[in-house]
Amino acid sequence: MRYTPHTDGDVQRALDTIGVDSVDELFESVPASLLDPPIELPAPLDETQLLDQLRRLAAKDDTLSPSFLGGGVRRHFLPTVTRHLAMQPAFVTAYTPYQPEVSQGVLQATFEYQTVMSELTGLPVSNASMYDGASAAAEAALLAMRATGRDRIVVSRGVHPHARQVLSTYLRPLAARIDVLDLDDLVTPLPDELDAAAALIVQNPNYLGRVEQLDGFAEAAQQAGALFVAVADPLSLALLRTPGEAGADVAVGDGQTLGNPLQFGGPHFGFMVVTERLQRQLPGRLVGQTVDADGRRGFVLTLQAREQHIRRGKAKSNICSNHQLAALMATINVAALGPQGLREMAEGTVRNAHALAARLAEGGYPVLNDGPFFAEVPMRVSRDPREVRRDLHRAGVRAGLPIGAEYGLGHAILLSATELTREVEVDALLVALAQVGERPREATRG
Repeated sequence: MRYTPHTDGDVQRALDTIGVDSVDELFESVPASLLDPPIELPAPLDETQLLDQLRRLAAKDDTLSPSFLGGGVRRHFLPTVTRHLAMQPAFVTAYTPYQPEVSQGVLQATFEYQTVMSELTGLPVSNASMYDGASAAAEAALLAMRATGRDRIVVSRGVHPHARQVLSTYLRPLAARIDVLDLDDLVTPLPDELDAAAALIVQNPNYLGRVEQLDGFAEAAQQAGALFVAVADPLSLALLRTPGEAGADVAVGDGQTLGNPLQFGGPHFGFMVVTERLQRQLPGRLVGQTVDADGRRGFVLTLQAREQHIRRGKAKSNICSNHQLAALMATINVAALGPQGLREMAEGTVRNAHALAARLAEGGYPVLNDGPFFAEVPMRVSRDPREVRRDLHRAGVRAGLPIGAEYGLGHAILLSATELTREVEVDALLVALAQVGERPREATRG
């Protein structure tokens, strides 16, 4: 069926009503150079040529060489059943389940997702997922500001730099204050930094991979009248204390490690889980379980405090959707692995990350892990980390996420390992480091 919402008669009546002769007149104030700019497009292709071109582009994607890239996005095992079930047409094509009577499958799957996230984080109320981990952290700050009536956020430098950038973007129009707490300050009792703060946001494991000791953070934040927001790698929660056990009011993070492929950086999904007293502050949507008129179990959308449903001034967020398919894939993956499989994956990640650090240290490379760590470890290099990463890729190894100057490590890169990392790949990394001139004696503080 063609999409033709307006007939010629409809258009003419609209023009007559506003007093212009043609649609073109509506755009006269737009400069001609912007109104109809020349667009240099390649010649059209037939189907065979187009498929050949797509195959050539796909062949450029390096998926086979050893990878030590991390920074919160990592390569983990995905059972075949995860992709198979998630790609079923009923899930791939599903949109917002506004009509529960015809959307029970999607609603139930979302309810199961919420249950998974609640159990992983140790907090009782999860929404149906967020866009990504960075926006989830920013939405947690907005939630804290609403709940406390304050406009100051204290965030650890251990929170991913991208998340802190998104946080700044969200809060700048609100003239909210953001104070960054250095990592060294996290190992001592918190002083008066939390005075008049709406939230303390801490990531565990932090951006540099170190496992933070969260004891006391929740108490310090709550005594100051602030919320404690824990940013978590969900896979690590198969081993570490949950945010709920640490006393967090809100848990957020990026769910990629639970069951999403790398996909050139996305799409992934974010998660947000809160205490019961904050459930009405949740952005996005929440699926609830109920019974129908015949007493049968059913699922519905509930507590939708979004602009589409309530007055704008009372809306908790303008988030109109969620990353349904990515969240569903993680739900299927966690169900396929089960608690034991998820724990084994996390244990394999820790084991291989420590083996990587040990091999580098044995080779004389300046590894900078100064405490327990989960999947990632910093290493000092002798020159611009961006050049090191480029040269390593040319040598056949994907490695070397540059660490920003704000961490005071000089020229340094972040290396990551998972349960999939093999010893032969570590061998290849060591060979590549030598090939690109990163010999232990040359590594300096930059």
